[in-house]
Amino acid sequence: VWNMGAKLLCFCIASALVAYYIYTPIPENIEEPWKLMFAETMFRTVGHVAEAAEWLGLAHYMEVLMTISFVEHTAPTSDENVTVTETEFNNVPVLLYLPKKPADGLRRAILYFHGGGWCVGQAGMKGYDLLSRRTSSRLNAVVVSVDYRLAPKYHFPVQFEDVYSVTKFFLQSSVLSHYRVDPGRVCVAGDSAGGNLAAAVAQQLLEDSEVTNKLKAQALIYPALQTLDLNLPSYQDNEDKPILTRSLMVRFWAEYFTPDPSLREAMASNRHVPAEWGHLFQFVNWSRLLPGKMRKDHVYSSPVFGSPRLAERYPGFLDPRAAPLLAEDARLRGLPLTLLLTCEHDVLRDDGVMYATRLAAAGVPVTHEHAEDGFHGAMMYFPCVGILPVGHRMMSRYLEWLEENL
Repeated sequence: VWNMGAKLLCFCIASALVAYYIYTPIPENIEEPWKLMFAETMFRTVGHVAEAAEWLGLAHYMEVLMTISFVEHTAPTSDENVTVTETEFNNVPVLLYLPKKPADGLRRAILYFHGGGWCVGQAGMKGYDLLSRRTSSRLNAVVVSVDYRLAPKYHFPVQFEDVYSVTKFFLQSSVLSHYRVDPGRVCVAGDSAGGNLAAAVAQQLLEDSEVTNKLKAQALIYPALQTLDLNLPSYQDNEDKPILTRSLMVRFWAEYFTPDPSLREAMASNRHVPAEWGHLFQFVNWSRLLPGKMRKDHVYSSPVFGSPRLAERYPGFLDPRAAPLLAEDARLRGLPLTLLLTCEHDVLRDDGVMYATRLAAAGVPVTHEHAEDGFHGAMMYFPCVGILPVGHRMMSRYLEWLEENL
């Protein structure tokens, strides 16, 4: 009898664990929700393994997460439409996608920066490879997908400096001429952390007198844009939604700047900005930068300031190169025409919406597309399930916009 009871208990525990892993609350308006549930289960499992490995001293949390990038990596392979090669621009590895179709004149070009919280991801992951191929083939464009260095080994501003040096190198007239690219038809683009880097690059180029060829466009896909307020309505509404929880986004932000856990703890409690930097909150004041439907029932409260010690040690989180929403209004005015894609079920939703609001107010031509059934990472390729329907729609809109505007 005891043996039967023990077996029954083990079965119940195992069933509860399986149910915990398989069942994830999925927003009601998600198409093919089982696919997202499967992908979220995979991510959650890897996250728990990462936590255990770090707790046991076996590996850094982000090193374990990086296994997803390795599993999804594909060797650069040319096809009937595009030639794909590995090379370096300014000593930074890039994947170069060159269309085989003859061009009537000079081509368009897109510099793409992958996502992954500045800690994980690769240009050669299946989803990014697919996006770059489609972009190159459909637009008959040169695509440069950048493999910038990652945390925890490298911290801000290394990631920014890598993508900036590639962009600056590519914008040289001699390089553009070599690849038969029109100097007036170059775009920077990226998703998540890559959208952050693309926005920062576009801002920095405005102040760089050494660069004579300017960007025509920037395309920012659910970008991370600010470090000040990690309790925005979107952070609260989507705290535990797939694929990016608030706690994971806080960790990504903190790891971008330092391995010091004290910054992560301060960011988690939203008390990391010192009072002397309080004037920056005007640039992320969601009470005036978000439309009413996104403010919902949330009530804006003044920030709770933290100790100046962290800002003195790690000033990067107050730097517009890390948080482009912190740029002064005057700096935004010269930015190129912009596409901003945001998702409803995403902690970073409000970052993108507020940036769209500020860019429009500064006179920048902005196209803001909001996916009501979208979630963070929607355009990713998920193992076993591929890209979800909302991701295909977002990708199509991204390509349409580039085709029309670049």
